[in-house]
Amino acid sequence: MPTISLSQGIPNPLGARATTAGTVNFAVISEHADAVDLCLFSDLDDLVRETHRIRLPERRGDTWHGAVSGIPEGSLYGYRVSGPWAPDEGHFFNPRKLLLDPYARRIHEASRFHPSMVTVCDDGTPDPADSAEFSPKGVVPARLPFDWEGDEPPGTPDCDTVIYEMHVKGFSQLNPKLPIELRGTYAGLAHESSIEYLKNLGVSAVQLLPVHQHLDDGFLLDRGLVNYWGYNTLGFFAPEIRYAATSDVVTEFREMVKALHRSGIEVLLDVVYNHTCEAGITSGPTCFLRGFDNANYYHHDPEEPQNYVDFTGCGNSLDVSHPHSLRLVTDSLRYWIEEMHVDGFRFDLAAELGRDPKSYNLRSAFFSGLQQDPVLCQAKLIAEPWDLGHPDSYQLGNFPANWAELNGKFRDRVRAFWRGEPAMAAGLATRLTGSEDLFAHNGRRPTASVNLITSHDGFTLHDLVSYNEKQNLANGEKNNDGEPHNLSYNHGEEGHTSSARIKRIRRQQIRNFFTTLICSQGVPLISAGDEVMRTQEGNNNAYCQDNELSWLPWDEDDVHAGKMRQFVRRLLSFRRENPVLRKTRFFSGSILNGSGLEDVSWFQSDGVKRETFDGDADESSAFTMLIHRDAALSYGQRERVFLIFFFNANQKKAIFRFPEVHDLPGWERVIDTATDEPEVKKSAPPGSEIELSERSVQIWREIG
Repeated sequence: MPTISLSQGIPNPLGARATTAGTVNFAVISEHADAVDLCLFSDLDDLVRETHRIRLPERRGDTWHGAVSGIPEGSLYGYRVSGPWAPDEGHFFNPRKLLLDPYARRIHEASRFHPSMVTVCDDGTPDPADSAEFSPKGVVPARLPFDWEGDEPPGTPDCDTVIYEMHVKGFSQLNPKLPIELRGTYAGLAHESSIEYLKNLGVSAVQLLPVHQHLDDGFLLDRGLVNYWGYNTLGFFAPEIRYAATSDVVTEFREMVKALHRSGIEVLLDVVYNHTCEAGITSGPTCFLRGFDNANYYHHDPEEPQNYVDFTGCGNSLDVSHPHSLRLVTDSLRYWIEEMHVDGFRFDLAAELGRDPKSYNLRSAFFSGLQQDPVLCQAKLIAEPWDLGHPDSYQLGNFPANWAELNGKFRDRVRAFWRGEPAMAAGLATRLTGSEDLFAHNGRRPTASVNLITSHDGFTLHDLVSYNEKQNLANGEKNNDGEPHNLSYNHGEEGHTSSARIKRIRRQQIRNFFTTLICSQGVPLISAGDEVMRTQEGNNNAYCQDNELSWLPWDEDDVHAGKMRQFVRRLLSFRRENPVLRKTRFFSGSILNGSGLEDVSWFQSDGVKRETFDGDADESSAFTMLIHRDAALSYGQRERVFLIFFFNANQKKAIFRFPEVHDLPGWERVIDTATDEPEVKKSAPPGSEIELSERSVQIWREIG
């Protein structure tokens, strides 16, 4: 048995931190605890019996702390917290439950945890079972330096950002160019073939589905499934060990970030701070915050503190209006920026984070805390702007000025327009130009709108044009899970088809979606695999499918997939080449350069200018958008650019006439979604007519 020595230590920073050689400082917060015991497991062959149980000797305010010397290398640790068992006051202290340090940087990969251990028995008493055998445990840290080699964030301007949403494992698991041992890992994403793929496509940022350590839900384990997406957080500081090819997950994650940064690709994390893996009081495990200070960390019913208020649908909601929860979350965010070098975050169910005890509050402690923090205020912050807090669950457009938001109205309007629903044109026009109606009110710009057609949650783009109904039986919930309202259309047959005509129109619709997404004002978000027409066989909630249903296919023999990827690449290149597609301010309506036309103008298909766009009265599914840029260059030169978009969502061909533009020599076609061939160039004189195929887009630019 090793000799352990104990001293009082210091209260900051929180967590376990190696100080001098052989000494580790431990500090945790609990306002209502009576005592906190540090439990060490130095024999990795026996994770049931503690080699040492040490009572932390000091308390300063609500922080319990102590410094321990002589801990064997590789030891694991957890805590037991004693305090009142008073459900009527929201207290569920139970020293029989081994708790994970909320600030643990690494979590032991051999933890055999099943969330069946609950806080209370049926009679409302503390669960008498000791949880040490199965509880997740932190790894005692060592002082291991890391050489960032001068790594700097790419700092891509918002207007130039193109986000690629991906799952670390799912992206490279099937990539034949990777060594088998690297597939599905952080190292696999850092591999040159992965980075080459992303650079070739033309994206500027990867948005990683949750990489915080998470737990698999008990009901999924019982079905032989797992929580593949990872929206069930256990450790806010610990990288998910399942995605590591090596034993040193922290170093591997840093090497991944460094490699992506060298290639100019930013790293954004999808983070889940709205709830934790502890679920409901009587239905979830006590392994984390509930055992440290349940009353302070979670939202409670003020009339019945023994019950949670659930804004998330996951059994609990983190109460970041409380200083202890707020500190935990902001410390975590700062850690991922300062010590892991990530560039920003996409916040799952972000409306929940803005809730005070009564309602959503734009000046909540969380939003105010991030805005005044000198590190966090510079990060890219993206909100999923809703939760389940009825009646004010949908907060699109109602986030602080330095935030961007996933624009669900863009997604729904674009889907409805290309499905052929009437009276969609005016609403689409608003979304194409950056959703000024949603974001201009508090000084934000078009880049506050993160535009999307699909994401991990819902149909893939292939399935959006192939299924009318969700097909989620594989999830084991009798197809009752997943969103039933998808604005999808199968074009004549459900799912797989042998019809060449249906296959052709589906591919054409995918090109329509990509063109609308990439050429709209705002920040485009592409869901990984859509560019190669990945299918989930109609499953629109594949959160538990860790298999080929969710993984990115790497079939180089699929000709149509290859052509679609090249089409997306061409669109992204076109976006980069034309600053008028990446505006930093909303269109003003001003007339530019003597053309007699505003910076954005709208026309009927016959070329007649539209002074208004009354969407409720207008049944048309065919219209024209002309955008104009007149910019000063160096040495007194000017750049004049006209781009014209013809949209035809009708199920029949349509004739369009070019509008008259003063002193314009003619037009050149650059994009035509009716074909998958890369060469579509064609010229047309001013005022001429062209024919558009059914359900297609054409983009033309001024010859010059």
